[in-house]
Amino acid sequence: MNQSYWTRLRKDFQVNKMLYLMFLPIFVYFILFCYKPMYGVLMAFFDYKPARGYLGSDWVGLQNFIDYFEGPYFFRNVKNTLALSFGFLFFSFPLPIILALLLNEVKNKYFKKTIQTVTYLPHFVSIVVICGMISSFSLDTGLFSDIIAFFGGKRSALLSDPDAYRPIYIGSGIWRELGYNSIIYLAALSGVDTQLYEAAKIDGAGKWKQTLHVTLPGILPTIVIKLILQIGTLMSIGYEKTLLLYNPAVYSTADIISTYMYRIGLEQTNWSAGTAVELFNSVINIMLVVLANKISKKVTENSLW
Repeated sequence: MNQSYWTRLRKDFQVNKMLYLMFLPIFVYFILFCYKPMYGVLMAFFDYKPARGYLGSDWVGLQNFIDYFEGPYFFRNVKNTLALSFGFLFFSFPLPIILALLLNEVKNKYFKKTIQTVTYLPHFVSIVVICGMISSFSLDTGLFSDIIAFFGGKRSALLSDPDAYRPIYIGSGIWRELGYNSIIYLAALSGVDTQLYEAAKIDGAGKWKQTLHVTLPGILPTIVIKLILQIGTLMSIGYEKTLLLYNPAVYSTADIISTYMYRIGLEQTNWSAGTAVELFNSVINIMLVVLANKISKKVTENSLW
């Protein structure tokens, strides 16, 4: 049977030689940049010294994990990561769906294209530029302070205020990704059978009933898959934006697992501790994906696998 398998594989390669050659660069890419770096996970279990290499460094087992769990920043990092992630998920997840539903009802194609372009554009602007704009707007002489002062509030440097950091972070993330995330839902809406709408009209359903009983069920698989994928990244909220926006004054609400890993792993050159933190983060993310997928499969019968 094993010989039969290799015979079939050889014949398939001869027939689809060009397809295999096209796949080869992708295969090499994943080996070099996705699988080979996984060897570096070993650092989490060693007191890693670059001059001595992995196997030459002292084995410490789970000590790097224990030091992090018992350290003063573990609960703060986890709390801040979950607060930003769940806040962003709660506010940002339904908004692209709503935008897609609204755009789907627009009949004027020029107005529709204009709205799409305006909402898509922020996604294609560099995160460095975005954070530079946010930092300028958040100064005590910036745009946000001007708006607050107009309504009778007090001017302040908002990015130095721990209570203001999270709303700014979440709000700017929604503004940047809203239009881009709606693309997938617009594509899903185009696949909903128009005959279902006609049948609903015959039954006396208005726009709201059509949305509830035709549109949303039609795009439910897409919504579920997007939700599972987003839940799987709850613990890996982007560190680039946080590094560009936060400062020691707001560490109490802004410091997350990824930025702590950056500081301890690169700035303090404690590579073993940084790897342990990232490995812990990755394991939690995998567990969240599996759990979300299992719940979704039971509740909606839609899942990733």
